[in-house]
Amino acid sequence: MRATEPVEPRDLARKLQRMWELSGRKIAAVERTYDSAKGSPVFTLGGKWTSRGWTEWTQGFQYGSAILQYDATGEAAFLESGRGDTVRKMAPHVSHVGVHDHGFNNVSTYGALLRLMNEGRIPENPWERSFYELALKTSGAVQARRWTGIDGGGGFIYSFNGPHSLFVDTVRSLRVLAVAHQLGHALMEENDRRVSLLERLVQHARATARFSVYYGEGRDSYDVPGRVAHESIFNVTDGRYRCPSSQQGYSPFSTWTRGLAWAMLGFAEQLEFVDGLGAAELEGFGGKEAVIAFMHRAAKVTSDFYLANTGSDGVPYWDTGAPGLAAMGDWRGREAEPFNDYEPVDSSAAAIASQGLLRFGAWLRARGNADGGRYFSAGLAVLSRLLEEPYLSTDEAHQGLLLHSVYHRPNGWDAVPPGRMIATTIACRWVGWAQGRPGMAKNAGSAARIGVPGNGLWGKP
Repeated sequence: MRATEPVEPRDLARKLQRMWELSGRKIAAVERTYDSAKGSPVFTLGGKWTSRGWTEWTQGFQYGSAILQYDATGEAAFLESGRGDTVRKMAPHVSHVGVHDHGFNNVSTYGALLRLMNEGRIPENPWERSFYELALKTSGAVQARRWTGIDGGGGFIYSFNGPHSLFVDTVRSLRVLAVAHQLGHALMEENDRRVSLLERLVQHARATARFSVYYGEGRDSYDVPGRVAHESIFNVTDGRYRCPSSQQGYSPFSTWTRGLAWAMLGFAEQLEFVDGLGAAELEGFGGKEAVIAFMHRAAKVTSDFYLANTGSDGVPYWDTGAPGLAAMGDWRGREAEPFNDYEPVDSSAAAIASQGLLRFGAWLRARGNADGGRYFSAGLAVLSRLLEEPYLSTDEAHQGLLLHSVYHRPNGWDAVPPGRMIATTIACRWVGWAQGRPGMAKNAGSAARIGVPGNGLWGKP
């Protein structure tokens, strides 16, 4: 990514206004027309939302979009829609023992509503508050129960592939453990053994930083600083690490950029959370500064790798090792090309990464680190690009908001339009700016406050 003219949050006000206007119309249209009997909408085919059976990990983004639309615009109809759908339809996700995505589904809905009540944006109601809190407590405990211990101590929340599988993107789902811990909850196991959700959070984050992220230390022949493996495989008999793998990337030895972006954002978000904890809470995990140190290292190295491996405008291709990139010459030296004939870009990775850069940059600046401005400015520049065509979907007939994302290229799930060689104009559910806004308004200004996806639950529970 090339250095650009500095972008300030106020510079995005016009673009953000346009985006929220488009978003509102698209959310309302989907609410009127989508058949929920088909399952959760995941990505678009021919401009219409469709489902794809894998796991139901995107329904929270669907209803969370409406809640966030209310947060940004104050339009009560979106609050009632998102709140009503959360109450009526999200309960199965709270107790879902088969997925690693609780932080996506349940913090985007129950968590967003609890935040709005904490902020006085919706009226205080003790029973309603208790309902949201119970959902988040239960969700955090169910997520933490998906546990595999590893050789030498610690462990990880395993993916839907099974107990051998650590997914890099699960680090972003840790936020539900954080919220449940803030609410005073714990996981209760056999014989009333109390398991700390904070302990599980730290141990999973540490395993992800150790096994999913590379630091140029010679772990394998492709150990480039900041590269990430989508999946890390363990022997479940003795808990030993075996090898990298990938489900949605090109190979175990290249970097699937959406997985990279989830790591950037997940570690940045957990740095915010850990900063708000007392030192005594983290004494049993090596101490607060040690926890901050490994998270900081992972956030920095992945952010640096991202900035070095995108188009000049900060939009990446779907995998940094995708074979067609070899035919594209200096693809890093020019803006990403969503209509090329070789490899698709992934605007969804850019949206996630922009939030990671903004939050990491804001965290560094709050600590007086001069590097914070560079990451924060890069995040704003990426966001600014995504708020323009051809990425922002201005076609009223297209139900998506952000175009040119990729769901699962290896499986061929992303449709290739007639006359083209690669998938284009696809929108994905997880980047409808539907993950809640960050608690960074005092650093970013009002424009970023309403325009950047995030999670503002790190205040009082």
